[in-house]
Amino acid sequence: MSAVPRSEKPAGRFRRMLDRLSSSQEDLESEELREDAETTGCTRIGDCQDRQIVTVTGTLRTVTLRPRAGVPALEAELFDGSAALDVVWLGRRSIVGIEPGRKLIASGRISMSRGRRVLFNPKYELRPLGRE
Repeated sequence: MSAVPRSEKPAGRFRRMLDRLSSSQEDLESEELREDAETTGCTRIGDCQDRQIVTVTGTLRTVTLRPRAGVPALEAELFDGSAALDVVWLGRRSIVGIEPGRKLIASGRISMSRGRRVLFNPKYELRPLGRE
């Protein structure tokens, strides 16, 4: 056997193809989302800290209407392959284009609520549907 462990060897085309074939669909989608975050210059959600101003990108997994203190609030879970983030628009019942499966870029200040990262009323940009 070689002295260099497999994980440290340079990956050839055949090795990459085998890795893709043996990976689950969820792993492949997560890897794609992480690469997308890097190419757009956004911060990975897994690297975000409390009270940090960030720009993140990912895919909306869920979108729900959940009132907060009697005020309507549209909540969405954004996933970028590294971690999930709750995006909350206060005072909104719906936003055109905000739906599960949609990709977007969101900017704002991260806060922590019940151990989860939350982005309240972010500045956002919907990604074109053709690129999904």
